[in-house]
Amino acid sequence: MYVADSRASTPASADGAVRPPAGRRRAAIAPTVLALGTVSLVTDVSSEMVTAVLPLYLVTGLGLSPLGFGLLDGVYNGFSALVRLVGGHLADRGGGRHKWVAGFGYAVSAVCKPLLLVAHSLTPIGLVLAADRTGKGLRTAPRDALISLSSTAESRGRSFGVHRAMDTAGALLGPLVAFLILRAAVDGYDAVFTVSFCVAVAGVLVLVLFVPGGRAGVVVDERPTPGAALRLLRGRGLRRITVCALLLGLATVSDSFVYLLLQRRVGVPDRWFALLPLGTAASFLLLAVPLGRLADRIGRWTVFVAGHGALLIAYALLLTAWHGCAVPYVVLALHGAFYAATDGVLMAAASDGVPQALRSSGLAVVQTGQALARFACSLLFGTAWTVWGDRAALAGAAVALAACAVFSLTLRPKGTVAA
Repeated sequence: MYVADSRASTPASADGAVRPPAGRRRAAIAPTVLALGTVSLVTDVSSEMVTAVLPLYLVTGLGLSPLGFGLLDGVYNGFSALVRLVGGHLADRGGGRHKWVAGFGYAVSAVCKPLLLVAHSLTPIGLVLAADRTGKGLRTAPRDALISLSSTAESRGRSFGVHRAMDTAGALLGPLVAFLILRAAVDGYDAVFTVSFCVAVAGVLVLVLFVPGGRAGVVVDERPTPGAALRLLRGRGLRRITVCALLLGLATVSDSFVYLLLQRRVGVPDRWFALLPLGTAASFLLLAVPLGRLADRIGRWTVFVAGHGALLIAYALLLTAWHGCAVPYVVLALHGAFYAATDGVLMAAASDGVPQALRSSGLAVVQTGQALARFACSLLFGTAWTVWGDRAALAGAAVALAACAVFSLTLRPKGTVAA
């Protein structure tokens, strides 16, 4: 028997919009959410330093083909899917070990940063990236479960928005730090990887010292099992959310490919390439909280699907013959809006259909489907680019995204699972 915490008792509508009872004051953002936001901010400075330079380092520095880069990029973005269910299950066992499972995941990723200094070919780089994404896979579901369990049902979208905004502040700073290091250091890439490691260690220390531990307000008298988490998919609402997230993920071109396409489209010099993620991060930072609050009001699924519409417009701009100086700014703004409308909003929507005792495992199920889909997309897009060229590959992705978005609108999730 699972005993649910009373904070999540406010029911959600069919589309994920939550109306608080009349007279209830708007809940403040929980200290746990702010502490986790700080951890994510610091950690994202570290990870985005590497992400910002990795495409150019692999394609230009090491001479990998688009297919080889697509394989590594798929590993980097999708390998965590193999361990997300494990991380979610370990965090839920015994009533919630969310902090410590998340902390172990952050530590694994931190250790991987200096290993990039000695990896100079496809196989060792792939192994390092796989280990780094293993750490991400272990930490993501427990962290999001902590955010969800620390928030009221009517403010969950706003809580995820605040966390993602803080996380994105780190994503905004990371490429800027990498850019400055590349310009100042002789061995620029080695310096980036070294500084990234030091910053990642600081993020682990913040989590250990300032994120509350304990059982996250959940009391259980039996251990959740992986089978119990998968059985959550019997609920129509969570099953539809998972299916739609998977289908949309199959048509979501990874960030690295978007930046490479934009560089080719407008001729961005190599020395400015590391700054491209700043545009995405700035848009994400500005829109995460407003779109999270909007999702709480009008429905989380509506905002989630609309975010993919913004990404589709970005694809269309990359395919057009428009060569105006505003193209990179508009594409990056739309790219950031896509993340602001989907990243935290998806977790808030999925939380409505997962009981508290299985919150980490249930969110991991959704994340796993999405991550596997994006892994497949990276492989398919890299292959299509190599065989047919970048424009044909992007056109195919745009058609697939439009079809999946229309299907997701018709398969609007209805109903939730009681906590």
